[in-house]
Amino acid sequence: MIFQDINFDTYLKNYPDANGYFGKYGGAYVSDDLKKAMEEITEAYFTICKSSKFIGELRRIRREFQGRPTPISYLERLSTKLGNVQLYVKREDLNHTGAHKLNHCMGEALLAKYMGKKKVIAETGAGQHGVALATAAAYFGLEFDIYMGSVDIKKQAPNVARMKILGANVIEVKEGLATLKEAVDAAFAAYAEDYQNSIYCIGSVVGPHPFPMMVRDFQSVVGIEAREQFLGMTGELPDAIVACVGGGSNSMGFFAGFLNDPVDIYGVEPLGRGTALGDHAASLQYGTEGIMHGFNSLMLKDENGDPAPVYSVASGLDYPSSGPEHAFLHDLGRVKYDVINDEETVDAFFTLSRMEGIIPAIESAHAVAYGIKLAKQMGKGSVLINLSGRGDKDMDYIIEKYGIR
Repeated sequence: MIFQDINFDTYLKNYPDANGYFGKYGGAYVSDDLKKAMEEITEAYFTICKSSKFIGELRRIRREFQGRPTPISYLERLSTKLGNVQLYVKREDLNHTGAHKLNHCMGEALLAKYMGKKKVIAETGAGQHGVALATAAAYFGLEFDIYMGSVDIKKQAPNVARMKILGANVIEVKEGLATLKEAVDAAFAAYAEDYQNSIYCIGSVVGPHPFPMMVRDFQSVVGIEAREQFLGMTGELPDAIVACVGGGSNSMGFFAGFLNDPVDIYGVEPLGRGTALGDHAASLQYGTEGIMHGFNSLMLKDENGDPAPVYSVASGLDYPSSGPEHAFLHDLGRVKYDVINDEETVDAFFTLSRMEGIIPAIESAHAVAYGIKLAKQMGKGSVLINLSGRGDKDMDYIIEKYGIR
């Protein structure tokens, strides 16, 4: 597919460029010391990603430990209720640890072992990245420090408990809004002090090069599987695919499998309480170009040009920027980015639970809500939604805040 002078036949090989840019977005805006660390990671990744031994080991782990491939489920009752559009979900909630995050965490931890690192350092918002990386660290025998904001620690208590059981050192971040952005700040600072012995395993397609590329590559298994499975189930491709977007790892991996196909692609950001700055985290919809956490992308800014306060009912989506590749695809128009608010999300959370017996992560419920809205607009066809995680972690918080609907 040729789209605005971009040949998607060769897209994944050509983007990012050698300096980590997707068009004008991306790069590595870090100190000289960390630039050396990023170059070391880049060199190691490009070496092992072509190694049959590494690829074979990762495939074995996915098959024997993660339980991949995850299935696609047809939402028959919900589809019937909505009319003639057929809804399907890619079941990343059935990936070991309950979300897509383990796809890149096992890859990053395997890379850390190859590089001789003793410790992995990371941040987490909803806790799924933290649980996945704690799982990977336990699997490979690595030390693990995870930084998490105080607000998210309270909202995501089950995942905090899981991380501690797995042996992680959970470090509470109390500065600022005490959510995901502050956790990333703290994790980067810790990594800068000990990069010789550790590796920073970023939880999304954000951060300095090579992380946006590397996480996308590890997560592309979702899109590759989904495309093959959907063709096998129906004999054709879906008319549209949908995924939620915070930093954007689940969506970028999902989209990667379909970029060269005649499929409409939708990324769903959190509108939260409304359009006022501080009430949402929709950086692609309302942001402007800016640099934070070592990369250039679209960013929500305050009056001083600094990262603005953000909010979402979903801890995994409340980040004031998005991955540089998402910003690139947004500008190209290949992916349509839209928004869903908290109320629509919570309604979808209960709808999928009651009608299909699947309790989604509140992050994933954004995509489910948009898939339902899209189905009503389309009138006919098929929609494949990436169900990026399960909702065990969210049940207590949702019941406390919204009750049982």
